[in-house]
Amino acid sequence: MAPVPSLPIKVGHIDDVQELRKAKPATVPERFIRDMADRPKVVPNLSSSLDIPIIDLSKLMKTDKDEVMHLKTACEEWGFFQVLNHGIDLNVVEDIENVAKDFFMLPLQEKQKYPMAPGTVQGYGQAFVFSENQKLDWCNMFALGVEPPCIRNPKLWPSKPINFRETLEIYSREVRKLCKTLLKYIAVSLGLKGDVFEEMFGVAVQAVRMNYYPPCSRPDLVLGLSPHSDGSALTVLQQGKDSSVGLQILKGQTWVPVQPIPNALVINIGDTLEVLTNGKYKSVEHRAVTHKERDRLSIVTFYAPSYDIELGPMAELVDEKNPCRYRRYNHGEYSKHYVTNKLQGKRTLDFAKIQSKTSN
Repeated sequence: MAPVPSLPIKVGHIDDVQELRKAKPATVPERFIRDMADRPKVVPNLSSSLDIPIIDLSKLMKTDKDEVMHLKTACEEWGFFQVLNHGIDLNVVEDIENVAKDFFMLPLQEKQKYPMAPGTVQGYGQAFVFSENQKLDWCNMFALGVEPPCIRNPKLWPSKPINFRETLEIYSREVRKLCKTLLKYIAVSLGLKGDVFEEMFGVAVQAVRMNYYPPCSRPDLVLGLSPHSDGSALTVLQQGKDSSVGLQILKGQTWVPVQPIPNALVINIGDTLEVLTNGKYKSVEHRAVTHKERDRLSIVTFYAPSYDIELGPMAELVDEKNPCRYRRYNHGEYSKHYVTNKLQGKRTLDFAKIQSKTSN
């Protein structure tokens, strides 16, 4: 089963941001206004040297040594990359974007038939809200467990749009294949056997979250999605066509916008791969910002090991120069820890870190 909170949670009133946008209030409600230090800064024009790496999967699949090294550098230095020639039919990509957009455009009362219960991460609403005074993201979410079937909540799979279920099933099968392929070459880039992750993960857990960010009259005061790293092994992000630029990743001390590339998917390393690689490949903090006039849609797939699997740094990646940085743990326990805490950068990964015994 998907992780759920053990105690009831009071989250207070949460405004639906699409309804707020329709009402066009003169001011942004207080719960959405970030503290000064957390507000998005205007990003100056950045040079192309800060564009995230682009990986050509067709070259990887020919075991092109240069492309494998390019992948290694992308994982070590960025934790993010965009993948071209990913093998997913562009009609499938377009179909999932269309049904996601159609779902968010439904009347509020229709979407509220599939509510996200406080403290959970499936259904329609806002995830990762755990108190009545917590700041809210300028975003509507619709999230579903996909694989294995035991994590699905059938009551939350919508009847409208009528082709939603079939479209999501087809898309998710294709993304699952992509994740397995990428993990194969990530293993190769580490000098490991290509099938090591697939054998280790068991029946991998896969979930999808669709995010809709309406325009906001004061994008300088709000965040579309709070800074965080992902608890997955790999995350696959599809950015909607004609959407505003919203995804930003933390590179050093700078928030770098990810410019969408036509027909590419954005891939990022999750906390699970950071642990398995003993920190060689790190998950990276990222967030979403909003736009004054344009909306944004994203479709995010999270791919992770079975909840039953015990994880820890792989022996091949631990030695005297690289001592063990993370403890062994049950992945289901980490997943529960992740989804029952608010998004706070990479703080959830403290769950797995071996704490230094030396005092300052």
